[in-house]
Amino acid sequence: MQAKKIINYFSKTEIFLWSSSVFLILISFFIFDRENVLTLFASLIGVTSLIFNAKGNPTGQVLMVFFSILYGIISYRFSYYGEMITYLGMTMPMAVFALISWLKNPYNGNRAEVKVNSISSKEALGMWIAAGAVTVVFYYILSFFSTANIIPSTLSVTTSFIAVYLTFRRSPLFALGYASNDIILIALWLPISMKDIRYISVVVCFAAFLVNDIYGFFSWRKMKKRQTEAVYA
Repeated sequence: MQAKKIINYFSKTEIFLWSSSVFLILISFFIFDRENVLTLFASLIGVTSLIFNAKGNPTGQVLMVFFSILYGIISYRFSYYGEMITYLGMTMPMAVFALISWLKNPYNGNRAEVKVNSISSKEALGMWIAAGAVTVVFYYILSFFSTANIIPSTLSVTTSFIAVYLTFRRSPLFALGYASNDIILIALWLPISMKDIRYISVVVCFAAFLVNDIYGFFSWRKMKKRQTEAVYA
């Protein structure tokens, strides 16, 4: 997209939300960090992916692949093996599958907007059972690797699994899955930031993600309503 088209593509609220998030991430980086450029780069890619995801645009999934790789590297440095395995072994490949799913299901042929889907109660039950199984398995895997903060790390796997599954299925609820994951990630990085203020910037990053994911949920609800009304118009 050209710069002018991008500006016209996003609403004023979305532009404000993205620019405010970027501003806070940059400010927190230059005040508290100034060294971990990889973390800054990952944060900017992540928050940009979320604003595209809120529009149901597959570009968001492309950016999520890059964010997953960078965040996996960052997590490895702090022995957050749960985060590393989750993002490199689950979130990243699922972002690829979600990208394929979104590209195959454009709304009215418009590849910049995915067709919103709903999951049945039966499928939702199956998802929760699978999430429970994944949680148990990963708990023992993370215990084996002596993962730091194992309880929130394990919960992060659970919320990530639910989020990526719902993203693949094109359900508006995926944004709430990621919002739950954001809360867990804030809890994971707070202890480190209290020991080393440089990592306050990481906490700020996920706080920005949380706000963007909540917005994404409401954006998808509006999108679903609009698409449904168009069918019966």
